[in-house]
Amino acid sequence: MRIPDLEPKEKVIEARLRNAIKKMGGRAYKFVSPAHKSVPDRLILLPDRRIYFAEVKRRKGKLTKHQANEIDFIKSLGFDADVLYGVEGVKDYIWLLENGIL
Repeated sequence: MRIPDLEPKEKVIEARLRNAIKKMGGRAYKFVSPAHKSVPDRLILLPDRRIYFAEVKRRKGKLTKHQANEIDFIKSLGFDADVLYGVEGVKDYIWLLENGIL
């Protein structure tokens, strides 16, 4: 018997992030760059010129080498780029944003 995978899919986790950012008065755009396939999933814009990049993974998901390199590059430019693991990762991230820690 196969045990069903009860962990939400990435698109469900991304939707939670998108909706939470919208409630904060911002946008979490789906970020796609054909020339750089390893860019983070979401470009987050919040009031007061706050810009963030977020890669969303399932709880046990793993970054590819190219994704890790791209996140490191974005950080080297001075931007915030984070990996959010599962629904709990999104909740923690939103809390950090709401409390001015990020």
